[in-house]
Amino acid sequence: YDYFSMQLNGESMSYTRFSIARQTDGDNSHVEMNLSADDEGGGEMGRPEHPHASMPPRWRSGKNFCFLIIAAVLLLLIGFLIGYLSYRGRMQKASRCLDGSGRCELTPTASYLADDDETEEEEVPGPQILYWPDLRDLLSNKLSSKNLEANLRQRENKYSFEAGESEDGRTAHEIHDQFLGLMDEVWDDEHYIKLQVKGGNNEVSVLEGDKEVLLESPDPYVAYSKSGSVSGKPIFVNYGLKADFRRLQNQDVSLNGAITILKAGKITLAEKVANAKAAGAVGVLMYLDPYDYKKEDDLVPFGHAHLGTGDPFTPGFPSFNHTQFPPVESSGLPHIVVQTISSSAVGQLFRKMDGKDCFQEWKSEVVGCKVMSKTNITVKLTVNNVMVDRKILNIFGAIKGFEEPDRYVVIGAQRDSWGPGAAKAGVGTAILLELARVISDMVKKDGYKPRRSIIFASWSAGDFGAVGATEWLEGYSAILHAKAFTYINLDAAVLGFNHVKISASPLLYTLLERTLKGVKDPMRDSKSLFERVGSDWVKTVVPLGLDNAAFPFLTSAGIPVVSFGFCNKDEEYSFLDTSQDTVENLKKINNLYGLMRAAAEVAGQIALRLTHDHELFLDFERYSEELLAFQKKFLIYNEKIKDLGLTLNWLFYARGDFQRATDALRRDIANSDRENRIIRRALNDRIMKVEYDFLSPYLSPKDVPFRHIFFGKGPHTLQSLLESLQVLESSKGKVDANVLKQQLALATWTIKGAANALAGDIWNTDNEF
Repeated sequence: YDYFSMQLNGESMSYTRFSIARQTDGDNSHVEMNLSADDEGGGEMGRPEHPHASMPPRWRSGKNFCFLIIAAVLLLLIGFLIGYLSYRGRMQKASRCLDGSGRCELTPTASYLADDDETEEEEVPGPQILYWPDLRDLLSNKLSSKNLEANLRQRENKYSFEAGESEDGRTAHEIHDQFLGLMDEVWDDEHYIKLQVKGGNNEVSVLEGDKEVLLESPDPYVAYSKSGSVSGKPIFVNYGLKADFRRLQNQDVSLNGAITILKAGKITLAEKVANAKAAGAVGVLMYLDPYDYKKEDDLVPFGHAHLGTGDPFTPGFPSFNHTQFPPVESSGLPHIVVQTISSSAVGQLFRKMDGKDCFQEWKSEVVGCKVMSKTNITVKLTVNNVMVDRKILNIFGAIKGFEEPDRYVVIGAQRDSWGPGAAKAGVGTAILLELARVISDMVKKDGYKPRRSIIFASWSAGDFGAVGATEWLEGYSAILHAKAFTYINLDAAVLGFNHVKISASPLLYTLLERTLKGVKDPMRDSKSLFERVGSDWVKTVVPLGLDNAAFPFLTSAGIPVVSFGFCNKDEEYSFLDTSQDTVENLKKINNLYGLMRAAAEVAGQIALRLTHDHELFLDFERYSEELLAFQKKFLIYNEKIKDLGLTLNWLFYARGDFQRATDALRRDIANSDRENRIIRRALNDRIMKVEYDFLSPYLSPKDVPFRHIFFGKGPHTLQSLLESLQVLESSKGKVDANVLKQQLALATWTIKGAANALAGDIWNTDNEF
């Protein structure tokens, strides 16, 4: 008995105890094994009183061991399932956050500059988190039509807000003071610029034999016109489009030495003047034709003739006072005489002309419209404009972001105007101030914590060609393209009520569509703005013109832009840029303040969404569609270009590379940890550079400021390449093969460069097509 007892029991009876210890991180799958000697059975250590009772039968030991193994495996499986379901839930929540479909928000994180061991998400105590639907409703509820009306009324009974003059300066200081009570940072930006203003009477006369008959001496003028007197035969050229000039030239009508008569509309006055100069004209008269402008026959608009933006005497450079420049001027200055006149004066001139009636397609409601005169009638045009030096102020206020304060969306509006400027500058400034008030209130009182910053900007000298905005871009171009990721333009947001006018970068199309679905139509409360514009609204997007302050942001700085407003379909706002652009005339627009509120809500939603979401709401894949659309237009000329020893294949390969780069970025985003702020920032930086990468790097910003290959101006653009191919189709001998080859190279390598930049790190790029 003692022998068996010693053999069975050994030196001491041992056993294994399994205990489940819950970890502080909530994972209960950890199994801890404690090995210990236990004498709880009684008796002397290693010598139990009843050996047989102390030792379980062999079959029971095996069975217990199996149960323990099964229990451990089950616990491991349960722990794995809990962890998997938790991770899956977080990913679904993050996905809903990104597409805006869920009520979700992650706490703003600390700066991405924190040390690696400090990168976990912080718990930030504060008010209840605002989800996107709540934020959208909060904006809508806070926007006030009464406040918009009060802001607009600041322009009542004021005759002029001309840039750099007293009223413009007074308004600038008032805006500065309002920003001080709302913003984290407020500052002014001074520029010293050259403007051309009226120095004496400008006159339009008709020479009849030895007699000079004065037609009109208008008060408005055209800035940057050549000063002096010129005489020439009057020729009507419709809107002054290139096609209009070609039509006359194809009928052997010589425009050399002529004074052209042009209708306002379709393109900017500066573009009309450039087309007239290229055709050989020595002067331009522009008027508001009743066919497009329905109100008054005696209205005369103000304008400028600089084919560009910014101060034309510091092209490519900022107009800071302490900087010296060589005596240069913009190539966009016209060097011909330009003046605006009334439609009634044009009617008098037509009655003195006895030539061929205007073409039927050139619709005009001025009685007696004539293309030219058979008899020797001469028009004399005298302009006495002078150059002046002016100091202008841009006013800025910033609401800083909590996660990435060095990334910002800019909301801007022109402040100055030649006349009262209620529609031109008053509406935009009123909306700017109301959005500043509302968004500041949301941050200070309602707990909204924008991830990125919002900058509010009030520009001066906008009437002279977005001078204030352009000089700011030129002054800080080295940093703005890497920090500002969207510009929202508020100028002339309400010029009518029955039509919506949209100009935007393709990167913002998707965000615009979602925004329009979430804003009520002020003319039909039961429907959204999206229902008014329709599902094919992208086809109605209006290309940005030189007269839009958003133009230099997009084409010179490579910053995505959006310009949204209401107008009347097929009818211009007659009072724009005239002395009758008053608040009283603007109030004739049906539901004016409701329209202003809707425009403010669209702009506000875009700004908030861009500063709210983890991933920048910029649809970089849209440019693949834009490139494909151009490829289809180019493709029909593929055989023609081969006759010159050239090929379109490299251009098409570059487009394919860009498509693959967008696919790769979308995969990187899908496979990334979207809650890791360092990874998120790196991905957002790739997205926000897409627009900038379509600025041709092979051109000088000084000589060719509008370098964007989609929306810029010059032979480097895809549109210019298309026009060259069209000329090749119609007249092969007129195309210079070397010029066409250079156009192809500029377009191809710009697209290829954009694809490489989108791909990310240098080891993910190559020079192969």
